Amino acid sequence: MSDDDQQKLSPAERLIARRERRRGLRPRDAALLIVGVWLCAVVLFGVLEHLLDPDTYPNVWIGMWWALETVTTVGYGDVVPGTTEGKAVASLLLLGGLALLSVVTATITSAFIARREQASRRDVDEELLGEIRALRRQVDELSGREPDAS
Repeated sequence: MSDDDQQKLSPAERLIARRERRRGLRPRDAALLIVGVWLCAVVLFGVLEHLLDPDTYPNVWIGMWWALETVTTVGYGDVVPGTTEGKAVASLLLLGGLALLSVVTATITSAFIARREQASRRDVDEELLGEIRALRRQVDELSGREPDAS
């Protein structure tokens, strides 16, 4: 990735790109990223609902409780937005939750598949290397040279 491309990325994207280059994006990294993003979203949407619909959400904690049950798709229904603005915010949270769930599932699945393919490739490489060494020994024997130590 060029320096220009690096500068166009957000700090979070640069961190992920650096970590991926260094050792690959692991499922644990993806899970930590998801937890961090949703923790921030729950707090943000809880505060927003409290500000937009103070009758339904008399304090921020109730707003965060509602956001948590919405993000986790539990939806007890004990607290529901009453104003149009509150419902608009709820719609964004619901759609964001569904979209993120899809992306997260795809990312984690992709990481597991990539790891499996890498392990499989490593096994094939080891097998081919063994065959090359055996062929090298045979060529050395046929040519009357001392076999290499490798």
